[in-house]
Amino acid sequence: MARYTDSVCRLCRREGVKLFLKATRCETAKCAIEKRAYLPGQHGQGRKKFSEYGVQLREKQKVKRFYGLLEKQFRIYFAAADKQKGVTGENLLQKLESRLDNVVYRMGLGESRSAARQLIGHNHFLVNGKRVNIPSYIVKKGDVISPNQRKADKAPIKKALERVKEKTLPHWLSFDLESKQGLVQSLPTREDVSLPIEEQLIVELYSR
Repeated sequence: MARYTDSVCRLCRREGVKLFLKATRCETAKCAIEKRAYLPGQHGQGRKKFSEYGVQLREKQKVKRFYGLLEKQFRIYFAAADKQKGVTGENLLQKLESRLDNVVYRMGLGESRSAARQLIGHNHFLVNGKRVNIPSYIVKKGDVISPNQRKADKAPIKKALERVKEKTLPHWLSFDLESKQGLVQSLPTREDVSLPIEEQLIVELYSR
């Protein structure tokens, strides 16, 4: 499968916002945006203005990169959100937030969404007691996410459980440290998405 292999810090600079693709590094002075707050490339400091289409395109690219998706994947999510009842933009964000890799990240079990994807792919988590190694798996209300006990002694899981203690979880998720189980208490709403996203621009882009 195709994947992005260049420096992820360029993506943050391209979108002009922290995408938190490098976990805790993004919160330090080493963050690329902190050091070079302009677009990447030879003419990065000279490119400022965007057309209406350009603004819409950049918003779509930003959301794709927040959640670590490729164009084909993103279009599939948008098509499904468009067919669903309700507001298309809000439906889209709910689907993206409900991905297993995002839920693992939101619970604090992954340092970043990409780290969460790697852990899921290596069979580190169970959903309702069953092994799930598909990062794009869509969770439902009442789903229980827990570390795979066979890998409980592995360093990634030990570190993950330590992070959960300091993590402030969104209200639609909870995690019990004693039982080492996370619960999807409800599906996320638009108010639960704290990322700087203007989803209407994406709807307008795909409506052209």
